[in-house]
Amino acid sequence: MPYSLRNGLRIHYETHGDGPAMVLIHANPFDRRLWQYQVARFSPFFRVIAVDLRGYGLSDKPETPFTLHDMMEDVLGVCADEGVSQAIFAGVSVGSGISLLAALERPAMVRAAILVGGSSSGPRNVEALVSGFAQQDLASYLLSLMRGYVAPEFAASALGDYLLRRFVENAQDLSAVSIAHIFRARGSCDMSGRLKDLSVPVLVINGALDKSLPAGRLTAQGAPGAEHVVIDDAGHACCIEKPEAFEAAMIDFLGRRDLLPAGLSAPLT
Repeated sequence: MPYSLRNGLRIHYETHGDGPAMVLIHANPFDRRLWQYQVARFSPFFRVIAVDLRGYGLSDKPETPFTLHDMMEDVLGVCADEGVSQAIFAGVSVGSGISLLAALERPAMVRAAILVGGSSSGPRNVEALVSGFAQQDLASYLLSLMRGYVAPEFAASALGDYLLRRFVENAQDLSAVSIAHIFRARGSCDMSGRLKDLSVPVLVINGALDKSLPAGRLTAQGAPGAEHVVIDDAGHACCIEKPEAFEAAMIDFLGRRDLLPAGLSAPLT
């Protein structure tokens, strides 16, 4: 069970497959398993690295304040431990922010950035989100947040209910304080004024029901050469709701950027 210690915390991650590196960074309040479909789809062709962000999964849960830059350094520490000097970075929500920050500050490492949600400024209602931790038990509150990040039909389905509940099975091991710091870290990092400086290929993906869709559209408009895909009948966490459509968008984008290993195509063959 690998851990990176490079940034002063134990950051858990998993690696699957061989080939060019693809780093997957989950959303708040999920964990590395948000990418379970994409790990299965891409690991026959890529070396897929799925990270548990600080505060989640098997990683440490610090309760002192930290920044999005600190979280980026956690991810880059994993890359360093794994000998990865270049990778495709894909992130959802706060993971999108980390991927965007890496593309701005470490462009030589980022072969392409896939930004799911894609806001360059983060949530504006951070303290309202954080206040919910004082009003409900942690598992119930996190589950309510996650249900809001997917289409209502998906949340109500047997599959959606099963998948979302898996992320709160370990709620007793999580820290509301640490998770609140993640929301604050993302909300305090506005990169909208730096989008024009991006020099890597960028794909923004939103679900049609994603409340971040307007922000994602602005990011795609502001980043030079960026592309934007909207997935029907999906919300913020569209990678777990509509995996086939999501992966097809990734494959199409990467293929046109000559970033696909031989044999990988859409649809699944």
